[in-house]
Order: sequence, then structure tokens, then C-alpha cells
Amino acid sequence: MTNIMIPAWVDGTLQPVEKLDAHLRGLRHKAVSVFVMADDAMLIQRRALGKYHTPGLWANTCCTHPEWDEADAACVTRRLGEELGITGVEAKHRGQVEYRADVGGGLTEHELVEVFVVQATLQLPLALNSDEVMDARWITLDALRAEIAATPDIFTPWLRIYMEQHSALIFGADA
Repeated sequence: MTNIMIPAWVDGTLQPVEKLDAHLRGLRHKAVSVFVMADDAMLIQRRALGKYHTPGLWANTCCTHPEWDEADAACVTRRLGEELGITGVEAKHRGQVEYRADVGGGLTEHELVEVFVVQATLQLPLALNSDEVMDARWITLDALRAEIAATPDIFTPWLRIYMEQHSALIFGADA
């Protein structure tokens, strides 16, 4: 893993901090989460086994940290392409959420997340980066909720938090 510098709050001031250090120290830091939707189905990804936390777990379409000097929307576009080969889509900002979760190995995600939604079709072409993503699939929101209820440990803590606490913001009031 490279030493990516992400925006994190240290002593009340936003500063560039190495990503792993932010997770080790549990620092509140900036993040983006993307939900690619096709009607009532969401594209979810299974994190590559080489990831330094939550390897092999299912997550929303894309979640990452903007680099220190990177705009959130630019980060979304970059990471959709890098992780899933998704290009030429429009990501719409839906709002902001904050969460804190233990992700194992002494690491904590304490994120201030800008949430983005992309409307697509089930035929959206994908090119998975095996260093980042080991699988991807479409699942309806109802089926996802049922899978999370039945087998929560195969999903990342943040996806469970998004589905349990922030569905209305992400998917609309009827979700």
C-alpha cells in the first residue's frame, strides 16, 4: 500500500495524514461512498483479499478517501474507474453522513462521508481491478437487507450502517 495522504482532523484542524495512520489512530477523516443503482438494484462489490482491512467482505459500489488535495466528485470519478472500470457516468451528491466503526486488526473507520448516487443500467460494463475488488453483483435493496439480516458478518460495517441508518438519504424516502 502506498502512503496516501488523506484529509483528517488532528487536534481540531484538517491536516494531511497517512491513510493507515488515520485508521490506526481512529482519526475522523474525509471519505466518499458511491451507490450505483439500476432501478431498485444496487451494484455491490466484494473487497479483494489483499485489502488491509475488511478483506473479502461485501460493500457498497465504491467507498474511498479523497487524497489531500482532491475534490470529492473527482475522487468518485477516479475510484469508480480504478476499482470497477466504470466511466462516463454522472454521480449525484446526496448528502453527508458520519460514522465510526471497528474494522478489525486494531483499525477504526471514523468517517465524514460525502454520499453519491449513480443511476445506471444492469448492463453497465465493468472491468474489476483484482487488487481492489474480487467480485461484484447487482442485488435489490430488499434482498440486500435480507442477506444482511441473515449473514451480517459477510458485509462491511459501513454497508450495514448505511442500510440501517441512512437508507432514506441514500435511496430516497421510500427506500
